Amino acid sequence: MSENHNILREIVTIFPDETFMVFDRVKNTFDFPIHYHPEIEINFILNGKGNKRVVGDHIGEIDSIELVMVGPNLPHCWDNYRCKTKRIREITVQFNQDFFEESLMKRRIMKPIDDLVKSSIRGVLFSKETAEKLKERFLNISKLKGFELFMEMMHILHELATAEDTTILSSYSVEQETFVDNDSMKVIHDYVHTNFERKITLEEVASVTNMSIVTFNRFIKKRSGKTFVNYLNEIRVGYAARWLVEKDLTVSEVAFEAGFNNMANFNKIFKSIQKCTPSEFKAQFTGIKKIQ
Repeated sequence: MSENHNILREIVTIFPDETFMVFDRVKNTFDFPIHYHPEIEINFILNGKGNKRVVGDHIGEIDSIELVMVGPNLPHCWDNYRCKTKRIREITVQFNQDFFEESLMKRRIMKPIDDLVKSSIRGVLFSKETAEKLKERFLNISKLKGFELFMEMMHILHELATAEDTTILSSYSVEQETFVDNDSMKVIHDYVHTNFERKITLEEVASVTNMSIVTFNRFIKKRSGKTFVNYLNEIRVGYAARWLVEKDLTVSEVAFEAGFNNMANFNKIFKSIQKCTPSEFKAQFTGIKKIQ
């Protein structure tokens, strides 16, 4: 992935002997610019209906209650939009991505939390029902310290990890996806992310995995749920969406950098994935505070 041009790198100071940092704030507006940090963040918001949520290349309008988990280095912010209420309650919890030891995460009881942490690299939006269920816990965590805070956060993480009706927000992730060593899907993933700017043929990528075209088509469909063309296009659009926000490039320049050599085709594919045109997507970020 490209660097986070013009996006603030927030410095979060969590000391080695600390577990979680909790911020409990009441504010009239959101004024912190779009930013990223290596720490994992959980954001719980009350009375913010009408504000805009930006996570990766996702933009959405929030409801009266909001609960989102943002993974390492994923650009994000909440921005004033159509919110008319005052005294917005925002509770933010941050912890280091290496908080959970690898040996611990391999244990069966921790698998749901491990899966949640991995999903957070694209941002996870929890349902209104889950947010309401955990509302009192979030409102009380700033009052806790030490072991009580640790146990309460573990309970919250377990509830989040087993929650239903979650939504993955961003079409791209900053951290590399996790694969089993020598997995053919990792070979495909790495090859496509290295070569997506140019034309990649089906024959070419099949040969990289030492598969016939027929076997490769079955494999990619089974592992990704998509045809190879759709898999490739989603990766290209993910890069394009990020660059529309991060780089001072025209839509056509972004299209060609992302591997599309036809603007009509780029617009069509981008809209099918992002539900808006590239120009509309770029315009949605206009006015969102960035560090220049």
